Amino acid sequence: MEKLIIIRSGETVLKGKNRRLFEEKLMKSVRRVLKPLGCHSFYLQHNRIYVPIEQRDESPLLKALMKVFGIDLISIAVKIPVVMEGIKEAALNELLHLQLQRGVKTFKVQTKRTDKSFPNSSQEISREIGAYLLKHTEGLLVDVHHPETTIHVEIKESAYIFSDRIRGLGGLPRETNGNAMLLLSGGIDSPVAGWMVARRGVALKAVHFHSYPYTSKQAMDKVKNLARLLSHYCGPIQLFSINLLPFQQEVAEKCPDDEGTILVRRMMTRLAELLATSHECDALITGESLGQVASQTIQSIRVTNEAVSLPVFRPLIAMDKSEIIQFARKIDTYETSILPFEDCCTVFLPKRPVTKPRLDKIVNSEKLIEMEAMTTDLLNSVEVEWVKEPLHQVVCEDALS
Repeated sequence: MEKLIIIRSGETVLKGKNRRLFEEKLMKSVRRVLKPLGCHSFYLQHNRIYVPIEQRDESPLLKALMKVFGIDLISIAVKIPVVMEGIKEAALNELLHLQLQRGVKTFKVQTKRTDKSFPNSSQEISREIGAYLLKHTEGLLVDVHHPETTIHVEIKESAYIFSDRIRGLGGLPRETNGNAMLLLSGGIDSPVAGWMVARRGVALKAVHFHSYPYTSKQAMDKVKNLARLLSHYCGPIQLFSINLLPFQQEVAEKCPDDEGTILVRRMMTRLAELLATSHECDALITGESLGQVASQTIQSIRVTNEAVSLPVFRPLIAMDKSEIIQFARKIDTYETSILPFEDCCTVFLPKRPVTKPRLDKIVNSEKLIEMEAMTTDLLNSVEVEWVKEPLHQVVCEDALS
């Protein structure tokens, strides 16, 4: 009898001739989180990943796998030879364990037989095992419609018996859908936006704009911590940081006060695009939510879009703040996002920012600044670092909590 984790992907099995590529990327992601835990032996078979765990505690492994995009379901199973008596005994052991640990009172048996050489049908196997379980237990009943637990039996080259099917993050494995540049502020929204796009198989890079010394070192550290939290799911993230203060000062001195926010937003987006195209990214990601602030009205978004040609993904566009906060709590970025350190958007903030900017007026205001020279200077000042978290430390701490 062998104890193992079974990992099932969701969308990957639908990829036809490209499925192998998706499976290889998922294996790479699984290796990334399990290797620091000392788990090196796992293999792909029948569209699933099998992780032998022997006598080790599976909790840290499950915690790690729960942060891998592309995993749909996870089960702890036993693998035994395809012999009916052995299958019955394994199913009985699983059910007795559940009765002891959780006090379950109802169950059903569900069989999937992919090895058609096995003489009994799936329904016959389920009935025979169910009868055996009823005979050898007390206080348990079969409920085929609403059971408290289901004993799953899969007949392949071996027999696999398990109960729980833990829901994973789903989505697509990392690096299967290109790269994108996330405009990462220190707020609640942008980390959530990055996470949502990364779940679709997009590898993230990130750019952060600050206004040092008006913004503090603690504010920058906060952004790095947000990137680290995202890296738990997304892998290492290349983080670019740009001091936007010279441009903000030019805008404050030369341009209409109410246009400051949209002018800064256009410059940020323009710089992000230039970094994206030079680092093999095909899209930008922002945390904008329609109507949330002045720079996120439909007119402001249109004017911002006019500054760039790359597509801009805005996964939060129709979400309200409470929904975004709920999501941030789910991915563990909320507590970091609300730390009271300022970001560059609060510097030189207009008292009454324009909410319905006109593109022609904004373009005319940009002519008051040496935009090309300013853009070059800002790009030349960019600082770059890779942000990642030691996975074995994070996972083990989580497992103990």
